[in-house]
Amino acid sequence: MSRRDEIAANLATVRGRIEGACSESGRDPGEVCLVVVTKFFPPSDVRMLAELGVTDVGENRHQEAQSKAAECADLGLRWHFIGGLQSNKAAAVAAYSHVVESVDRVKLVSPLARGAHERSEPLDCLLQVSLDPPGASGRAGADPGDLDDLARAVEEAPPLRLRGLMAVAPLGEDPARAFAELARIRHDFTAAHPAADWLSAGMSGDLEEAVRAGATHVRVGSAILGSRPRVK
Repeated sequence: MSRRDEIAANLATVRGRIEGACSESGRDPGEVCLVVVTKFFPPSDVRMLAELGVTDVGENRHQEAQSKAAECADLGLRWHFIGGLQSNKAAAVAAYSHVVESVDRVKLVSPLARGAHERSEPLDCLLQVSLDPPGASGRAGADPGDLDDLARAVEEAPPLRLRGLMAVAPLGEDPARAFAELARIRHDFTAAHPAADWLSAGMSGDLEEAVRAGATHVRVGSAILGSRPRVK
């Protein structure tokens, strides 16, 4: 099987999983955007994905993302930055990304706005909210109680556009339970920010639970592209 055939088969399987989860929850599969995570995979794979109808790709390391986005600029893809973001790299990330999914503190807003000021369209931003208990090791994301202040900071920065929330299910926990809590957080958040109705949640192992909880975007890497290459 060629690499293209492998990717095409895996992509069809994942799309089928999304359709199945939507059917179970009474949703239209068209409501769910598949973001294929291409971390550590070559630009040649990105080109195959584009040929197979993928419109959105995700990266989480700035240097690799910047290089890959430049090399694949002719494909017209939407680039999602989904990794932890350092404030000293935020402006550079804003220059090539279409969506930054990992805005988790007010300190990032100013450099993101600075990097996005020459864009023809606003930079779409998702607030990453933590589903981990306070004090958990390796915890990423904003506390749910801090979301309103963070949202206000994004809304007051004209080059940025608040789109919604992003979250990752904690390791070792039931993703259905985690995403049920996320749905509750989202309900309260959209009551105050009704236009920010995107929800990015779910990965290769738990996308069904995320779709059932209302995810509008799922971030899938290994289920489509396979195990990440050992050489990075």
